Amino acid sequence: MPLTETQARNSKPSDRAYKLADGEGLFLFVQPNGSKLWRMKYRFAGKEKLLSFGAYPDLGIAAARAKRTAAKALLAEGKDPMKSKGEVISQEGATFFDVAKRWHENRKSALNAAHAERVWSRMERDVFPAIGEKLVHEITAPDVLAMIRKIEARGALDISRRAKQGVGQVFQFAIACGLASNDPTTHLRGALKPRPRVKHMSRLPLSELPAFIEKLHAYQEEGERRSSITRDAVLFALLTWVRTKELRFAAKSEFEDLGGKSPVWRIPAERMKMGREHLVPLSQQATHIAKSMIAAAPGEFLFPGNGPNMPLSENTMIYALYRLGYHSRQTVHGFRGLASTWANEQLVEFGKPPMWIRKYHEDWVELQLAHSEKNDVRGAYNAAEYLAPRRRMMQDWADYLSGGKVIDIKKAGKRAA
Repeated sequence: MPLTETQARNSKPSDRAYKLADGEGLFLFVQPNGSKLWRMKYRFAGKEKLLSFGAYPDLGIAAARAKRTAAKALLAEGKDPMKSKGEVISQEGATFFDVAKRWHENRKSALNAAHAERVWSRMERDVFPAIGEKLVHEITAPDVLAMIRKIEARGALDISRRAKQGVGQVFQFAIACGLASNDPTTHLRGALKPRPRVKHMSRLPLSELPAFIEKLHAYQEEGERRSSITRDAVLFALLTWVRTKELRFAAKSEFEDLGGKSPVWRIPAERMKMGREHLVPLSQQATHIAKSMIAAAPGEFLFPGNGPNMPLSENTMIYALYRLGYHSRQTVHGFRGLASTWANEQLVEFGKPPMWIRKYHEDWVELQLAHSEKNDVRGAYNAAEYLAPRRRMMQDWADYLSGGKVIDIKKAGKRAA
């Protein structure tokens, strides 16, 4: 009779070691010190041999039997399981952790290092404690859902979805390797807690931009010098699609080739939300502002604050929008959504018969916004990716704003000088 879980769990140490047989050579070896070890007796090349699988209960009965099955498969191929122990471990008796480790090693070289580290850390924090030691072919949809519910309980709904995605990718790898026949995450559609409705940052219709920028040109606060810095900072945010924090701490040393053909703003990883370096190709209009501010502004920051070597205040730009009459209608962060809307709506006619296609690929837009990765392609981002087409897109945006005298580059930056 095969060994039962109750028998294995309740077995007690004795004065002498003894065996509890499970069948087909597999047995649990109970030692006087209380340790319980899985072993398998087999014959190879006319000699009796003993194979060790691990200790109970760290290795359960099902896992031990799976390793026995893998060992017998090797014997059937004329291989000695003792010399092919790695193959025994990697067969269908592998735990989810075993397979996830192989999956991660298989894909790591194609990913950005920081993204690869985030994926593995998420597994270590949320996934492995729940299902890491389970046999991969025995994990069910309720097992995965129970893991996800714990993440949802702390309000981390985006992380719960990424965890589900990661588990699904491990199972797809397992299926390809013959280690599983089913991906339990495919049965979870509709089971995850929905995200709360996103409240988008306030932003104007594109049609109101000309009036907004005309008001911005006339903006005044305490002193012309402070007014000009605030005006050019708001305009620079609109031209570059960056977040407020990224702009406030912009250092003069981060700007490259301002007098050449490829001006760029290189924002270091430590200041970016996603923790990776970001390159912002600069339009002629943005370059003009940057050059003027570098020439005129004291200290290290492109847009200085009130004190020496102090950045622009956190509320300077948003309060300027309030004073201009745009409270609850336009935020600085909302410039990003406004620009994204413009870019995603641009179409060009192509081919014969003619058809309309996007002028700017969505990856160009996502990378320009430095958004989080949506898949492995975006996760494998490097700072210079799509820099040439993004530069054309940003110049088109600036020219769009300049059309009909929306932005006059002679005015932009001139006051700071």
